[in-house]
Amino acid sequence: MTRLPGRLFIACACCIAATSVPAAGMQLPVAPELWDRPRSARAVLDQQAIREAVRAHLAQPGSRIVIHHGYWQNPLLQAEELRAWLMTLAVDAARINLLNDVKPGESLKIEVLP
Repeated sequence: MTRLPGRLFIACACCIAATSVPAAGMQLPVAPELWDRPRSARAVLDQQAIREAVRAHLAQPGSRIVIHHGYWQNPLLQAEELRAWLMTLAVDAARINLLNDVKPGESLKIEVLP
């Protein structure tokens, strides 16, 4: 039996656990509570929007992930941190884009584009 590297194992687990995959281009809000406590890979994957986006991305070769964030420093820092977590979860950095188009008071959003 071959052992899978940690990142690949987590990515595969996300795919296998899928019950449904969101439609391409659908913006999923990331719960603001994620930023209220220390983050870990488990805490990030426990967020339904992130889990569904990673699942959809891994199921569609060539797809891209867009993280929609606000204009101010805090939303940008959150988007950058989320980008780093996605890379830890086996998403290629070249396939992650940040877009500052979220209105004040709205949550960060994640989207998968074909």
